[in-house]
Amino acid sequence: MNPTQTIKSLNLYKEVPRSSKEIMAGLAHLPRMIDKARAFRNGKLGEYIYPCPLDQRVLIFLKTSPEDFLDLAEVYDDEQMAESALEASRSRNQLERDIVNRKILNGKPDAESMLDFIKQRNRIDPDRTDVITWVDLNDLKEGHI
Repeated sequence: MNPTQTIKSLNLYKEVPRSSKEIMAGLAHLPRMIDKARAFRNGKLGEYIYPCPLDQRVLIFLKTSPEDFLDLAEVYDDEQMAESALEASRSRNQLERDIVNRKILNGKPDAESMLDFIKQRNRIDPDRTDVITWVDLNDLKEGHI
């Protein structure tokens, strides 16, 4: 760790974080969570949430707290964050990693949230009936797809 290095932080009032579909250290959502953690630490989170439920899945997998993750994201670059995540998940097997990734990438609205999901999607693009997961909806909102 080099505490004197300056790590780039997005301003999520003006920019969007990376897609949850981006993979780092074999984990979906990790790059997005890093973007949000850095923005949170710098007071530039905007309307995003850290830690959100998807962040919590990754944090549990890595066996780390939201606060410890913030501390690392503030001083580690992406390569160091990937190394840290690999080290933290060393005891996890590929099946566990695949399960977490599927839960993140394939999460769909339940009956209670379906109406809100459809309203949000239709406000953006009613023709995108292929958008059926929360990750896809975020990507559509943010212009990743």
